[in-house]
Amino acid sequence: MAAPTTQPQEPMKSQQKCIAIFALLCCFAVLVALTFSAVDVWGEDEDGITEENCNRHCRIVLVENIPEDLPLSVDGTTHVPLSTGLNSLLDQAKHSVEVVSPVWNLNSWDQETWPNSGKQGQLLFQRLLNLKTREVKLKIASSLTDSAELQKLTEHGGEVRFVNMSALTRGGLHSNFWVVDRKHVFIGSASMDWRSLSKRKELGVMVYNCSCLAIDLHRVFSFYWQLQYRDYIPSIWSKRVTALYGKDSPVTLYLNDTEVTAYVSTSPDLFCPKDRAKDIDVIQHVMQDAKLFIYISVTDYLPLLIRRSGGSLVSRYWSPIDEMIREAVVLRGVKVRMLISFWKQTHPLTFNFIMSLKSLCMELANCSLEVKFFSRREQMANSQPGINHNKYMVTDSAVYIGNHDWVGSEFAYNAGTGLVIKPTQTLKERGATILEQVKAVFERDWHSRYAKTLQASNRTPEGSKYRNLHNNQRSRV
Repeated sequence: MAAPTTQPQEPMKSQQKCIAIFALLCCFAVLVALTFSAVDVWGEDEDGITEENCNRHCRIVLVENIPEDLPLSVDGTTHVPLSTGLNSLLDQAKHSVEVVSPVWNLNSWDQETWPNSGKQGQLLFQRLLNLKTREVKLKIASSLTDSAELQKLTEHGGEVRFVNMSALTRGGLHSNFWVVDRKHVFIGSASMDWRSLSKRKELGVMVYNCSCLAIDLHRVFSFYWQLQYRDYIPSIWSKRVTALYGKDSPVTLYLNDTEVTAYVSTSPDLFCPKDRAKDIDVIQHVMQDAKLFIYISVTDYLPLLIRRSGGSLVSRYWSPIDEMIREAVVLRGVKVRMLISFWKQTHPLTFNFIMSLKSLCMELANCSLEVKFFSRREQMANSQPGINHNKYMVTDSAVYIGNHDWVGSEFAYNAGTGLVIKPTQTLKERGATILEQVKAVFERDWHSRYAKTLQASNRTPEGSKYRNLHNNQRSRV
């Protein structure tokens, strides 16, 4: 019997090859489409502003909120109140207001305890509601799903997009910044909370008519904006969310006629698209550039990563910032001062880490590391009012204004944004710059009666440690 012929299999093999080639061509076409979709097409989204035509001659204003019941010596220097600065941005707005804030609580306050403290928050909230009547678009990126204020802003024409931080990083959206008309910006410690405009001590900067900086911060906003409904970070992004400037290629600006370089940083690492500087790298870079001093003012300092696992909290040492401080103090002889808030939620291990840092300079020449805690006795009964909520670092060569406390978990899991400004002139050549203004604020707070030193002998339980800190201050005054 004759063997079966194999000739009919040849057309089948050819057909399979065609299918395989067609599939490869489809994959290639999809890849090309994705690649070209990532190309930056200047248009309505960025109002035709480019790196070539953006404005570099800008005005910068330091803004603070200092509670009325927290008298601080100003030495003849006054800074614009935070509420005034935010309202000035709304005065400037003609097309768009983009806001990122971890909290939306402008319209609520304890009327019995602080009957007049919520007025500035109410006023700001009402002005945000009225933006639609001026045909100004309001866009908000938030990780809050049940905010009554965001719901009301939506009902009045605002557009709110939800960033699911729990799914993305198991953290929170802690960034605090505004971008207005892609020309003006605010960045600092203050969130959209009535207490940030009345009861908390806050610090930030307003930068006006500075589209070069504003468009880059707008790209951070766009990054959050595109995360709506996502539970993962895409591997390919539009170039409209990539950084225009970074620590290796900063933008040159003229702030109040002073030449500086500047750039924006973000965290966590997953939230840093191509060329975007990471907050931790930026802090390290600023510290390494310091020759004379490093002044740090934060609410909390805790070099730990704390995660919940299996119903319990798991902690491990997080070294980057702690090591940077040790290197600057011991190996380079840079003078370091740290001003940390002392409040109800101060972690007990903060004192252990601080004492460890202070021990570096025992019997060591040319070594200076000082730590004080900013505290008021009355704020211990409440975790929020009166707190020093600042989050910045100033050195002899640069200033860094961020959104995070210096806690390992903050940088690892929570979304935050920072701004670095570095004058190009030397310390002797330059006049009164934003760097000198921030330095003056730090020194004012450092020498105030609210800045208190923790003594080495205070190795006592948490409650006693609180009492000893206050007793030490009373004995010195």
